[in-house]
Amino acid sequence: MEFSLKNKALAEFIGTFVLVLGGCGTAIFGHVGFLGVAIAFGLTVVAMAYGVGHISGAHLNPAVSVGVLVNGRMTVKEFVAYVISQILGAIAAAAILFCIAKQAGVTIGVFAANGYGEAFQTAAGAENGYLNVSTLGAFITEAVLTFVFLIVILGATDGKKGAPAGFGGLAIGLTLTLIHLISIPLTNTSVNPARSISQAIFSEQCFACSELWLFIVAPCVGAALAGLCYKCLSCNGEGCGCCCKKD
Repeated sequence: MEFSLKNKALAEFIGTFVLVLGGCGTAIFGHVGFLGVAIAFGLTVVAMAYGVGHISGAHLNPAVSVGVLVNGRMTVKEFVAYVISQILGAIAAAAILFCIAKQAGVTIGVFAANGYGEAFQTAAGAENGYLNVSTLGAFITEAVLTFVFLIVILGATDGKKGAPAGFGGLAIGLTLTLIHLISIPLTNTSVNPARSISQAIFSEQCFACSELWLFIVAPCVGAALAGLCYKCLSCNGEGCGCCCKKD
């Protein structure tokens, strides 16, 4: 069954809303450490993959949509609708988390925002395990891990060539968990511009907005490269348009 773009956009709004509510909510209120937060983000993706994946594909992330667009699996019109819905869904979830934090008397502080460098390490707490990574280091981290994420997504959802029916969401969710385990101490893990934008809006830390550009650009660069790379990997000499031509 083919769903309308309106239904797909709504599914992306809801899915991204749940991703931010569950993942960032756990980081803000959970007291579960890096492992717990990583699992929370992975679980939200698995849940939404099965909840709305059959409607929109459950991108839940502008970078994922960039990779899918570059790979040729969606139109520009769909891409614009998806990205707008994802950002709005993320902001709506962050606004609710902000209200809950205020009502519970929780200090807003970093508010699970992404960051890097000394300012981020100081605010998030070196004693909590956060590291002082350079701008270049943060960019490489976000771009490479988003690249890996998109390769898994594009492979797992590649029709008959991908994961067995019903298992794609699990593979994607576990990959996101792994990505968080690697990069939470470095950048608080973005690989998702919508998640970064939403938390930066409500964070009390200045670095959250001044460093936001990196968490928009780096994931999109990594995703676009993955989209092109997977097109070449899967073309099998059939003429992908980027690394080979059909005879």
